[in-house]
Amino acid sequence: MTRRFTGDRLLVATHNAGKLEEMAHLLAPFGVTVVGAAEMNLAEPDETEDSFVGNARIKAHAAARATGLPALADDSGITIDALDGAPGVYTADWAETGNGRDFMMAMTRAHNALEAKGAPHPRQAQFRSTLVLAWPDGHDEVFEGIVPGRLTWPVRGAQGFGYDPMFVPDGYDVTFAEMDRWEKNRISHRGRAVSAFVKACFDG
Repeated sequence: MTRRFTGDRLLVATHNAGKLEEMAHLLAPFGVTVVGAAEMNLAEPDETEDSFVGNARIKAHAAARATGLPALADDSGITIDALDGAPGVYTADWAETGNGRDFMMAMTRAHNALEAKGAPHPRQAQFRSTLVLAWPDGHDEVFEGIVPGRLTWPVRGAQGFGYDPMFVPDGYDVTFAEMDRWEKNRISHRGRAVSAFVKACFDG
């Protein structure tokens, strides 16, 4: 049976301000206030797994052990069919410059790889989010959200973050980066994962 979350303050194990703001917005209707890992002075653990769920577990359990609080962690990324699922768990790594992250560089790398392969259009991709809610006693719950779509080039839009400017979700003609940010939240991979979390841990 799924363990319910009964508190009103949730530690979200991320140092990513964009993710934290999305989580805060998604959970606000349920009376839950979120606090981020940076606010708790938590170090970022090494993400050594080769799956979204593995890396989310590392982050959630590290935060729960360090604070004694239930902790929610997200690991997410984009998987591109013609690149055999890359960048996948290395979505953020593709943006690493050694002096921060450059997602325009990462998107260009993805586009160039597709061009080099002669990948046909539409170039199918999925945004994936895996949430792990971990308790200090080692118990955890896992929730997933997936949004299918296609890639576009040149990139479009100035909203969102990451690979949003090159991703058009199925059923839309605009990229995530061209959407109102809260409309994107409603249909996003993270929004879907949070909905699964809420349904299981609040409504269930």
